[in-house]
Amino acid sequence: MSKKLHIISLDIPYPADYGGAIDIFYKLKALHAAGVEITLHCFLYGQRLPHAELTQYCYKIFYYPRKTGWKGIHPTLPYIISSRRHPELLRNLCADNEAILFEGLHTTALANHPALAHRKKIFRAHNIESDYYRGMAKHTLLSFRHCYFLIESFLLKRYEKALPSFQHILAISPADCEWFQKQYPHIPTSLLLPFHPYDAVCSLVGKGNFCLYHGNLSISENQESAAYLAKEVFSTLSFPLLLAGKDPSSALSALESQQIRIIPNPSKDNLQSLVKEAHVNVLPSFQMSGMKLKLLYALFSGRHCISNDASLCAFVGDTLHYASSTAEWREKITDLMNKAFTAEDIKKRSLAMQAFNNQTNVVILVSLL
Repeated sequence: MSKKLHIISLDIPYPADYGGAIDIFYKLKALHAAGVEITLHCFLYGQRLPHAELTQYCYKIFYYPRKTGWKGIHPTLPYIISSRRHPELLRNLCADNEAILFEGLHTTALANHPALAHRKKIFRAHNIESDYYRGMAKHTLLSFRHCYFLIESFLLKRYEKALPSFQHILAISPADCEWFQKQYPHIPTSLLLPFHPYDAVCSLVGKGNFCLYHGNLSISENQESAAYLAKEVFSTLSFPLLLAGKDPSSALSALESQQIRIIPNPSKDNLQSLVKEAHVNVLPSFQMSGMKLKLLYALFSGRHCISNDASLCAFVGDTLHYASSTAEWREKITDLMNKAFTAEDIKKRSLAMQAFNNQTNVVILVSLL
């Protein structure tokens, strides 16, 4: 069995401060601990820079500038894919014959290249990307960005119909796994749950006195979720709601009141404290593809948790409370705010979260090499 692997990452996966980066970074750590020699390929853009932390887990690391703006546009390829084409990547992949893990559809531009025809190629799907971008368009007001999301969704849908020839697909959620199995019955598809930083449930017993929503508040989907809570759910409730996250929009900031508090750009330690100290973590989602890492965060670190996302229910059962309507949100929040989080709740949560064990899940990946 090979113990060497090329990983093509859509971004520099450190700091691990958003869903895709978290999954990739902690996958690197788990693979390294399992004795796999990793050659990491990253695309360089935005504010993320090469980081020494990655050298602890990778044998080699290559960085490639992403073609952003007009330079990255292709007439037929989705922008997230065409902007990540680079000739040096192909040359570096061809330096040996080891297996290649493509992290996200974003990284698959070279997957069908003749020079890689004989290689073992594994695709890690972070989302059903055409659905994700259609959802982004739905939650974005008419603008250039709205048009971009619609066009990208169309191009991604066409690209997905002729998915490159992989030997295996690794889906991140049960729903996504079922979708890939139906779309590509000729390609073996497995469920590989997301990798994460948690070794055990560390929730606090007792009661908090507020509810918390957290996420990147510069993203339209999260803005809509936060606004929904503030304007619809908590409009008839008396419990305090904290909205914490990166770069909240001016529209979201305008919702601040005596009951609704905005916490912009909390530090890692501050956010961790908020998640742990909240009595109820409220995490609605209007984008159901993939799996929300902030849900895992709340389940490993927080007390009661409510979501309308059923992707985790098969694993965690009633340790995650489910609400499908505004009335249900209000009812469950009111009920849970009056219930202490007990040692028995932590025991039950700990048993449920065993499915999300990095050491167990890395065995699935290593077995494919």
